[in-house]
Amino acid sequence: MQKQTIITTQNSLKRTVKTSQELLTQSISKVNLTSKRVNSTGIPLIDTAKVKPLTKYSTMELFAGCGGLALGLELAGLETIALNEINKHACATLRKNRPEWHVIEEDIITFVKNGINQYIKNIPQIDLISGGYPCQAFSYAGRRLGLEDTRGTMFYSYAELLKQIKPKMFLVENVKGLLTHDNGATLKTMIDIFEDIGYHVVYQTLNAKNYGVAQKRERLAIIGVRKEYYRKGVIPSFPKPYERLVTLGEVIKDVPISEGAKYPDKKRKILDLVPPGGYWRDLPEKIAREYMGVSYYSGGGRTGMARRLSWDEQSLTLTCSPAQKQTERCHPSETRPFTVREYARIQSFPDTWEFEGSMNEKYKQIGNAVPVHFATAIGLAIVHTLNQIHDLGL
Repeated sequence: MQKQTIITTQNSLKRTVKTSQELLTQSISKVNLTSKRVNSTGIPLIDTAKVKPLTKYSTMELFAGCGGLALGLELAGLETIALNEINKHACATLRKNRPEWHVIEEDIITFVKNGINQYIKNIPQIDLISGGYPCQAFSYAGRRLGLEDTRGTMFYSYAELLKQIKPKMFLVENVKGLLTHDNGATLKTMIDIFEDIGYHVVYQTLNAKNYGVAQKRERLAIIGVRKEYYRKGVIPSFPKPYERLVTLGEVIKDVPISEGAKYPDKKRKILDLVPPGGYWRDLPEKIAREYMGVSYYSGGGRTGMARRLSWDEQSLTLTCSPAQKQTERCHPSETRPFTVREYARIQSFPDTWEFEGSMNEKYKQIGNAVPVHFATAIGLAIVHTLNQIHDLGL
C-alpha cells in the first residue's frame, strides 16, 4: 500500500512538473508572439561606406531644431523639401545656413491641421518624413489605442502627417527611455498606430559614438517602410558601427574662438582639484561632502557630478546647458565648460554652421540636436532601403 502511494505521488508530481513546463512554454510563446512584431532582433546592419543614392530622394522634417538631423540626411544624399519648427531662434539658424530650405515656423498642431498644401504649393512626392517628437504618455483605460486616442500629443501630429502624406519611409529619433516608458506600452502603441497607417516598423538603440561622433549618446531609432514594399522584399536596415571611435582630443583642436559659459570662482576652485577623467570621488572628502550636499549621502554612481572629461575618451551626452551640477562636462585641460563652437564640434557640426540667438539659446539648440555624423549614418541606411525600392521600379 505504501509502495502504491509512493508511485501515485511520483506520477502526480511528474504530471505537475509537465504541466508547469507546458504553461511556461505557452507563456514564453505568447510573449514572443506579442513582442515579435516590435522586436528589432535580426534587423540587418549594413556597411554604409559605399552607399550612394541611385536617384534623388526627398525628405520632410518635423521638430527640426537647429538642423543636425536635416544636415546629416543632406550629407547622406537626401534633399530637404521642408522643415517644421516652432522655436524662432532655431528657425533663424536654419534659414541662416540654408536659405533655400523651406522653413515652416509654426506650431506642429496648427501645421498638421492646416495641411502641408497650405504652406507648399505643388509639393513633390516625399520619400522620407523624419523627426523626433517628445515622449508623452497615453491614457489607455485598459484598451488598445488608435490614432485618434492619442490626439493632443506631439506623436499624434507626427502620425497624422504621416497618414496624410504617406511617404515611402519614415524615421523617428528619440530618447532611449522610450523603450521602457510606461513599461513599454508607449512604444507599443506608437508602433501599433504606425502599422495601422500602413508601415512595417523596426527599431534599434544606437550609440552616436559608433558613428564618428566624439560623444556617448544613445538614441532610439525607429524606421518604417510602407508595407507594400516590405511584401515585395524591401528590408529596412540600420548602420553598422564604424571600426574606429573618435576621441575628444581629435575633434577639440583648432576650434574657432567663440563665446562660452564660465564657472563661478568657488566652483572653478573645486573643479581645479579634479584630474582628467575624474569626478567628485577624486575630491578631498570634506570638499566632496560640501559640494555634493545631500547627494553625497545617497551613495551610488552620480559620476556626472564634478566631472572632468579626458582627451582620450568620448564626451558624455551633451545637455542643453554646459554647466549643470548633475551633468558636469568640464574641459579636459582647462577648468571651464566647453565653448559654443566646441559644443558644436562634439555634436559634429561643421565650423561653418552658425547658430542664432543668445549664448544660452545656442547651447540649447546644439545640446538638443541630433549629431550630424550620427544622422548621416542613419540616413545612408535609409538610402540603402530607398535604393531597394528604386530597383523594383516603385
